This record gives sequence, C-alpha cells and structure tokens, in this order.
Amino acid sequence: MLRTALVFATAFGVSQAIMPLLGWLLGSTFADAIAPWDHWISFGLLALVGGKMLWEALSPDTPVDAEHPEHVHDIEAFSVREVVLLSVATSIDALAVGVSFAFLNVDVAIAVTTIGLVTFALSFLAVFIGYRIGTRFRRPAEIVGGLVLIGIGTQILIEHLTA
Repeated sequence: MLRTALVFATAFGVSQAIMPLLGWLLGSTFADAIAPWDHWISFGLLALVGGKMLWEALSPDTPVDAEHPEHVHDIEAFSVREVVLLSVATSIDALAVGVSFAFLNVDVAIAVTTIGLVTFALSFLAVFIGYRIGTRFRRPAEIVGGLVLIGIGTQILIEHLTA
C-alpha cells in the first residue's frame, strides 16, 4: 500500500504542478494581446473547470469493467503507466487555471510549488483514506470544489468590472 500511495502521490503532485506552469507560460506569451479581456478569460476558464466538476459530480457513474465491477475501485490494479496517464488527464484543467495566473498578480513559483506539494500530500493520504472508506464523499467534494472555482471566477470578474 505504501508503494501505491507513493506512486499515486508523485504522479499527481508532479502533473498538478507542471500543468499550471505550462498554462502560465502560454498565457504570459500572449498576455499583451489578451489583457483587455483577461478577466473574462479567467472567469470563463474557472467557470468551465468548476462546471465540469459539477457535471461530473452530478452524472451517474459507469463502471470501468462491466464484467468485474468490483475492480473499479481496486487502486492496486493500476500500472505505473496507467497512473501517470490518469494524473496527466486529470490535471488538464490545471493548465487552464495556469493560463489565468498570467493575468493575475500571482507568484508562479510559489503557486506551482504549493499546488504540487499539497497535491502530493493529499493524494498520499487519499490512497489510505480511500482504501478505508471508499468514495463515499467524492460527489460532495466535487460539488463544493466546482462551486468554489465558479465563485473565484465570479469574484475576479466582479473586481475587474467594478474597478
């Protein structure tokens, strides 16, 4: 279980740190051309990510393996390659968040380091907690997370429109 937790935590921590950095680099490259609409872009990206989280939280689950649904949550059944692909796929939204960093007064090094370390720590703990209690609280957490992202995007938009 320790090896599994370390593999998951490392893959997810690194992916979640790299994606916003890449997004920030893309956003910074085009910042001057986009500056007049930066608050709308930040709002749109955060609203899309938050909306996606809400959609996924409210959508019914489909088993990965219909013949063996008991393996859907068997975390040790994943290969390292599958974990890396999963971590990259689930961090694509962090790329969008990173684009919004280019338009905000954010210290990217601190933000990326914090994102990576927090994701590592939480992923490590989540393997153990998830193994014990399953996915009982997944949906409520996704709903709250989606609403928080939409709220942050709305706050950015309001601050820029009322400045």
